Amino acid sequence: MDINFNKNEDHNKLLVSTLKQKLAKIKLGGGEKRIEKHHAKGKMTARERIDFLLDDKEKSIEIGAFAGDGMYEEHGGCPSGGVVVKMGYVSGKQCIVVANDATVKAGAWFPITGKKNLRAQEIAIENRLPIIYLVDSAGVYLPMQDEIFPDKEHFGRIFRNNAVMSSMGITQIAAVMGSCVAGGAYLPIMSDEALIVEKTGSIFLAGSYLVKAAIGESIDNETLGGATTHSEISGVTDYKAKDDKDALTRIQNIMDKIGDYDKAGFSHKKPAKPREKPEEIYGILPKKRSDQYDMHEIIYRLVDNSEFEEYKEGYGQTIITGYARIDGWAVGIVANQRKIVKTKKGEMQFGGVIYSDSADKATRFIANCNQKKIPLVFLQDVTGFMVGSKSEHGGIIKDGAKMVNAVSNSVVPKFTIIIGNSYGAGNYAMCGKAYDPRLIAAWPSAELAVMGGTQAAKVLAQIETASMEKKGEKVDEEKEKEVFEKLKAKYDAQTSAYYAAARIWTDAIIDPLDTRKWISMGIEAANHAPIEKDFNLGVIQT
Repeated sequence: MDINFNKNEDHNKLLVSTLKQKLAKIKLGGGEKRIEKHHAKGKMTARERIDFLLDDKEKSIEIGAFAGDGMYEEHGGCPSGGVVVKMGYVSGKQCIVVANDATVKAGAWFPITGKKNLRAQEIAIENRLPIIYLVDSAGVYLPMQDEIFPDKEHFGRIFRNNAVMSSMGITQIAAVMGSCVAGGAYLPIMSDEALIVEKTGSIFLAGSYLVKAAIGESIDNETLGGATTHSEISGVTDYKAKDDKDALTRIQNIMDKIGDYDKAGFSHKKPAKPREKPEEIYGILPKKRSDQYDMHEIIYRLVDNSEFEEYKEGYGQTIITGYARIDGWAVGIVANQRKIVKTKKGEMQFGGVIYSDSADKATRFIANCNQKKIPLVFLQDVTGFMVGSKSEHGGIIKDGAKMVNAVSNSVVPKFTIIIGNSYGAGNYAMCGKAYDPRLIAAWPSAELAVMGGTQAAKVLAQIETASMEKKGEKVDEEKEKEVFEKLKAKYDAQTSAYYAAARIWTDAIIDPLDTRKWISMGIEAANHAPIEKDFNLGVIQT
């Protein structure tokens, strides 16, 4: 191994170490003191509930762990968006579990909480997966109600999705394990089956104080909407549990009786580990995002037996396309090549840039995978499409549009891993969040933006200094540098993988060594949903 490999390895392992430290802090939710108070009430935390419910907590992936990271600081923060979402197995059935974290503002819904809950439901709907809600929430966070209550993708969309999933035959089970108030009370009752825990669970449209203020009736919360009331008088809930563990065990028993599902029929064989060592990814991936490397070396460390059947190997070389298996599942891989390549015409093409021939190849390959019913995996490290007169005259916009069209209309499930750069229209063509990947995850090395920080800061600095000069301010070289550095620092912060994950532009930031697990569980989930329409590119420029 050369010195660069060792430097890259140290750098990337440090990024993963930082990732794990951040996750450990996030998993504390509202903090150790609030966890202690939660336990004192005889309640398990959201994460403890999920761990108890799942067959094996290690065979699960967490969606949106960094939701809300660095946001809402003026309100005390909202770790993990105040809700924990995992994909795992309950009684052998793959499912989505959503648990309110009552240690974070009593489980109140911030804007990002709503977005994360909707993402969980979207995954369940796309993949026809059962979804389990562990409810313990004080409802909408009132100081921010205008950002969570009335719009299409706000709080009310949750209940609309409840109804849609029910009509689709997607199993929904809800356990009320704490507060469940106001509009939030509809979520468990719009589920197929609802449980409530004695003494700690309660459901009502308005609590005792509001009832007193509204109609003058004096009543305590337990009588108003406790477990006995709703299990024996109103009939709102279907089961009464004595404590959290009893409720979770009952859910396991219900899940155990669910029948088999119709399958999409994606090809699956006995899994095999890569022959090349996956941990070598740390040394292959460069420390600097601008440095070149061979994406083939990453692919060989992700796929079964390190076997990759490359499609159109000598054509459009800045995008790599080909067939492989990941954990036994057949996949079609579309990856950005990050090293400079030389065409047969003797022309040099920059790594990480999409050229007309690359876009043309990717479009054909995506169509082939749709015809063969092979899920697509996109490995992103892209700076965008090639610019300049030669590219424009050659029809780069037209060829780029074909690729975007193919990605948009693809009917096989798509999975996106952002390895490095994810800039501009390259993000779109390589199946960014706007193009409905079933799962989208980033490595700690990822950066998402319209363009790189240096380029963007140069453009913005020119605009700002020109504006200052128009106002009569003196702008010397030192002032220009100050403006540039300030803008670059701000822009770099916004391109961070953590900034993106906080806003759920990605589902997670993951250790590169977990990539196979994410793709495998994602395809297994997608196999629950048979493909119901044909692939059609529509109208395209030829």
